[in-house]
This record gives sequence, structure tokens and C-alpha cells, in this order.
Amino acid sequence: MQVFSDSDIVPAETHGSVVALGNFDGVHRGHQAVLGRAKAIAAKIDAKAGALTFDPHPQLYFRPTTTMFTVSPLPRKLALLDAFGMDFTGVLTFNQALAGLTAEAFVEQVLVNRLRARHVVVGYNFFFGKGRGGSPHSLERFGAERGFEVTIIEPESDEGDVFSSSSVRDLLRAGNVREAAEALGHWWAVSGVVEHGAHLGTGMGYPTVNVMLEAGQALHHGIYAARVHAGGKRYDGAAYNGRRPTFDNGIAKLEVFLFDFSGDLYGSDITVELIDFIRPDEAFTTAEALVKQMDADCAAARDILAGVKASDPMMRFPIGRKLATLYEG
Repeated sequence: MQVFSDSDIVPAETHGSVVALGNFDGVHRGHQAVLGRAKAIAAKIDAKAGALTFDPHPQLYFRPTTTMFTVSPLPRKLALLDAFGMDFTGVLTFNQALAGLTAEAFVEQVLVNRLRARHVVVGYNFFFGKGRGGSPHSLERFGAERGFEVTIIEPESDEGDVFSSSSVRDLLRAGNVREAAEALGHWWAVSGVVEHGAHLGTGMGYPTVNVMLEAGQALHHGIYAARVHAGGKRYDGAAYNGRRPTFDNGIAKLEVFLFDFSGDLYGSDITVELIDFIRPDEAFTTAEALVKQMDADCAAARDILAGVKASDPMMRFPIGRKLATLYEG
């Protein structure tokens, strides 16, 4: 997948493409309906299908002193769009200049002059331009005036629950990673560089790989069944997210014990997929009591992961299937 930013020259081969426009935080099943329609239209008219997104998320620009639970930071978002099979993604820096463009100026400068879009696909709730002055239906009007077609995608839902980034965030805050994955169409994952910790787990026979979550990623504290991708291999494990109340109540970290692994991953880039929630965090009166519970947690995680290996529910979805082929190991 080609990726270009607003500082790059737009590749000539993307001119006349079908463009899916949106923030796409999480690239959930609602987003995939928008992206999938763009791909279908592009195939019908023999054109390329791409995504146009923004970084940082507009909410972070307008509220710089607050944190936001970003479901998929930009590198992860690009990986998901690639897995979905988009031909290209343009990333617009959401800054003062972009925020100040009227809806009509955005259409003229970005969609017409830079991308030369032939067809634009948006979700029903996509608003754009200064003061959110542009709506899907005003985009239709602009398109009719400037020579591109517009398709608006209605809400996608499952049993009445509309897929949205905000609902995924709520599920993750509650630790419901399995339900979040159903809404996403892929396992929720975080990536980072393995850091040194206090080596408390090593002393108890449970050495872990540790990564920091992004600011605002308020994942529920507790134990999860997890899979880790590192160096082209996949490892099963049990993950802990929390502040280690038995020991220090320090800064929250995501720590993963890898089953049947021996080696050193310090400094390595890893991706951690969270598969299911096992139990909430708690403080133990002794290290021995904690180790006994960790034994039970790992047994539960092994059972969960064995079930997923036998029948992975994410194989029902295009991104889930693609990622499974990339991460086999």
C-alpha cells in the first residue's frame, strides 16, 4: 500500500481514484463498510481505491490538554488499512491550516486539486471543514458541482448496536476485549518497544516483556489471554495491565509472560493482541499467593488461546483473516 502525507507530491497513479474519507480510528466494521464500498466501486470502474485520513485525530487538536483513547495510533491504522487491501492512504496533518479550511475550500484544495478524486465514499456521520460546516449531503452537492460522485454509507450494526470508535473505547475501558474485537473485525492490539522493568516477574518465575500503552489508552486493569508477535513469530501468553498493587502501585504497564519462550526481546518492536479478559487486578498479601494465582491465570489463558487456535472468530472478517496469515507462527 502506498502512503503519502500532505507534504508529499500525490502520486500520479492515484489521480482519478475512489477515495474513502474519514478518521478511521480502529478501522472497525463500520469503517470497513466505507472502505469496502470504495474498493467495490473502484473495481467496477477500473480505478484505485484509497483512504484519506487525519493525524492527529481532530479531537486531540481541538482539545490539546486532554488525552484521548486512540484505538489505533497511526502506524497501527496504516497496518490495518493495508491489511484491508487499500491501494493507498493519504495522511493529512490536522493542524491550524487544515482546521481553518471551510468545507468548500477543503473539497477544492484536497479532493479536487490534490487528489483529483473521481468518487468519494463517506460514512453517514462524517462532518468536515471549519466549524464542522461540511456534511455528507453538502459533499454530494460539492461533488455534483466539481465533477466527482459521492456515496454515503449508512450505519453498520450488529443486533442494533452501531459500530463506532467510541463504543470500542468503552468496551476496552471495561476490559471487554473479546466484544471489542467483534466490533473491530480484528483483535485489538498495541505495539511498542520492549522495556526493562523491575524484574519482579523474573524473581517469581514469570519473566515478562513490558510495553507502555499510548497516553489515554485506559485499558481496564487486569489479566488477559494474549498473543505476542515479535521477529516474525507469534507467541501465546498471559498479559497483565496495571500498577502492580501487590508491590509498588507504580506507573501502569502492559506486561506479558510468554509461554514456552526463552530469550531476550529487550529493545525489540512487538505487537500484543489481547484476546480475552480473565480477571480484574487485585493486591495479594504475599508473593506466594500471587504466584499461585498466576499459575491459574496462565492455565486459563492457555485454554482460551487453544480454543481460538482451533476456531478463530476473527477469520470471519477480512482484516482478521489477513492478519492471521501475516502472524502465523
